[in-house]
Amino acid sequence: MKLKKKGASVQELIGIKTFSDYGLSTNRGELLFYSVAPTNISVLSQAGIEIKIRHLMMVLSAYPELEITCTDASECFDDNKQYLTDRKEKEKNLSVKNLLGKDIDFLDQMQTEMATARQFLMIGRCRSQKPEQVFKTANRLEKIISEQGFEVRRLKKADIKRFLALYFDASFSGEQMPDGDGEQFVEYMDITEAPKESRRQSEEKQIEDETVLKRRNPSSDFSYTLPKDIDKRG
Repeated sequence: MKLKKKGASVQELIGIKTFSDYGLSTNRGELLFYSVAPTNISVLSQAGIEIKIRHLMMVLSAYPELEITCTDASECFDDNKQYLTDRKEKEKNLSVKNLLGKDIDFLDQMQTEMATARQFLMIGRCRSQKPEQVFKTANRLEKIISEQGFEVRRLKKADIKRFLALYFDASFSGEQMPDGDGEQFVEYMDITEAPKESRRQSEEKQIEDETVLKRRNPSSDFSYTLPKDIDKRG
């Protein structure tokens, strides 16, 4: 019987290995994420815009492998709006049609409020570097960007998780997602089982101590009973 070949997992297709101490470990090196506050160039003069462009060129010349991306900083509702619009066109019940129209208006309002919600990221890629070298690169890159007048901060683990969740359209609260699938349930089980296990170990330790004392001093009167949940035969 020919066994079916196991396909690649989603994580392998994406190319992500795991979270590192300073960023995200991938098949093509470790990624360092930096959030850069945008500048409203509409209020700048032509000379001011040229200065900003020159500063960006200085950053890129100092670190040629730097990558720049612009993504939504919040969830996008385009697919939801399209679904409701199609649903409204096919709906024959007037009451339901009105409700669908109100849902579309509500999404339009939310989209308008978050229309300027964009985040700009600079991403540095470290290839074949040890953790100590990645740490130095992370600090050096942040210094290079800040010295050119950009307001920058390096993303922590929770920030990267939220960015990935929004980028892959997985969840609005990405920072609350576990590192591994089902990890939150394992932690919950450990918490609920811990008190019972700790109590059992404490009772066993107490019995062991009393047994040692009794052997050392046979005249001492130590009496105890085994807890109900401990097998006397063990």
